[in-house]
Amino acid sequence: MALTRKRGSRRRPRLEIIPFIDIMFFLLATFMMVSLTMIRNEALPVHLPKASSSVPTDPKDRVTITVAARGELYWNRDRVSLEELRGRVSELKSLKDPKIYLNADKDVPFEEVVTVLDVLRKDGIYRVAIQTAKPSTSNHAPR
Repeated sequence: MALTRKRGSRRRPRLEIIPFIDIMFFLLATFMMVSLTMIRNEALPVHLPKASSSVPTDPKDRVTITVAARGELYWNRDRVSLEELRGRVSELKSLKDPKIYLNADKDVPFEEVVTVLDVLRKDGIYRVAIQTAKPSTSNHAPR
């Protein structure tokens, strides 16, 4: 027996909401993933020394001082001289708890890193985080 419609009755179109919910979740996940990749990194790429106690840091409200392989100094991404570094560090004294991250290439002579630490200590900044990278698992015991 075939189903027949009555002549005057019209079937109203149904709006299926489940596919719309799927699309909204997909868009939400996509926007979240894109926004995570837009985090601004202020440090310059250098070859960090390895340390097994390395932990990730929060990039908000911080200053990164970088000593590049050839000894150049950078304040976040701006190249500065030692004198400019001293001036910018003295401006940080007005902050309650300045967050300073020292980023030095592993091939930089230790004396240059100590010079930067000395500039920070002269202005009363003693809390400095030295950035390192986690050692890879393929490395053998340290030399």
